[in-house]
Amino acid sequence: MEASFLSAVVLPVSLAIIMLGMGLSLIPEDFQRVKKYPKAVSIGLISQVVFLPMIGFMIAKIVPMQPVIAMGLMIVALCPGGVSSNIFTFLAKGDVALSVTLTAFSSLITVFTIPVLGNLAYQHFIGQTAVIALPIGATILQIFLMTLVPIGLGMVIRQIFPEIARRLVKVTNSLAVALLAVIILILIVREWSRLPGFILQVGVGVVLLNVISILVGFYISKLLKLNPPQQICIGIEVGIQNGTLAIAITAGILNNPDMAIPAAVYSLFMYVTGLIAIRYGRNLATTSSVQQPLEGQV
Repeated sequence: MEASFLSAVVLPVSLAIIMLGMGLSLIPEDFQRVKKYPKAVSIGLISQVVFLPMIGFMIAKIVPMQPVIAMGLMIVALCPGGVSSNIFTFLAKGDVALSVTLTAFSSLITVFTIPVLGNLAYQHFIGQTAVIALPIGATILQIFLMTLVPIGLGMVIRQIFPEIARRLVKVTNSLAVALLAVIILILIVREWSRLPGFILQVGVGVVLLNVISILVGFYISKLLKLNPPQQICIGIEVGIQNGTLAIAITAGILNNPDMAIPAAVYSLFMYVTGLIAIRYGRNLATTSSVQQPLEGQV
């Protein structure tokens, strides 16, 4: 699959629109919630930035797959949560404020972790003799321009023109979903002849990464006694990654669209687990609301 127009235009534009939409939904106070929820934010960020790459690496080592596919899976595991995780959390009756905070902070942190860990993964899976196609300085700058600048612009627009921002949020979110669908469709069409083989290789790894990461995020937060909405939020935030950013990095920055296959398959499958999480979260919210009045009567 050739990178050309897809990686040069479609990917950066679609990612910028998604990040702009996220910025339109953020206010400065969102970044101050770490003071209100230090325990929940810490658990979420550690699960996202530390445990998730470890899970991705173990899956890439255990499940048989080509090195380029393993590298693509690792990029997915290194990416932060995205707009989809915020939407899924909202629909699943999770802690939306915590979700926005985790997405914001993980997006900031991964600007630095993706180049460093991405280089290590590239050396491990592609080989020491291969050209390292993820220069740290250039990558940080590109990710900064593709993510933080649009987010900052969206926040400025919300501060100055709140009514316009509220209208634009719906438009940018809808457009982002449409653009992601177009990207995935282009990847599928261009790789149609090799797609069955890729799915055989990627399918197991993608499913394991998505499901295990959701369960790890959920049960770690449950073990550490966070409340149910926070458990749902962290499970979704750790398990639903920014697939568009992963595609932009693999097909754009790394200029290897074959590496984008795991991200494309992941971006499709995460909606399946997302729907399951929504159903579970709503059931959990109903159960919790029933139990609280009963406990108050005892």
